[in-house]
Amino acid sequence: MPNFKKKTREDLGNYRSVSLTLIPRKVMKQIILATISKYIMDMKMTGSHHYEFMKGKSCLTNLIAFYDEMTSLMDKERAEHVNHLKFSKAFITGCHSILINKLLTR
Repeated sequence: MPNFKKKTREDLGNYRSVSLTLIPRKVMKQIILATISKYIMDMKMTGSHHYEFMKGKSCLTNLIAFYDEMTSLMDKERAEHVNHLKFSKAFITGCHSILINKLLTR
């Protein structure tokens, strides 16, 4: 059954199409993620401070660990500088055709 998006129900353009491949795609994605994650953990390719895509670790656990470390350093009267960079948006907002052309010319 098509999923209704917005506005009037009479307009056929206001419905999302339904894909029958959604469930197999999700299952395959979970299998691939589990396989890659297990390989990374078995080969010890990540440190204890790696939080992205790790089971049992989230933004909240990352924030708690960071806060705990910073308050501990402040209690010891040690100055710390923190730079937090997130590069994922750089590739989403960039022009993909320019990036591909640059990669192909190297």
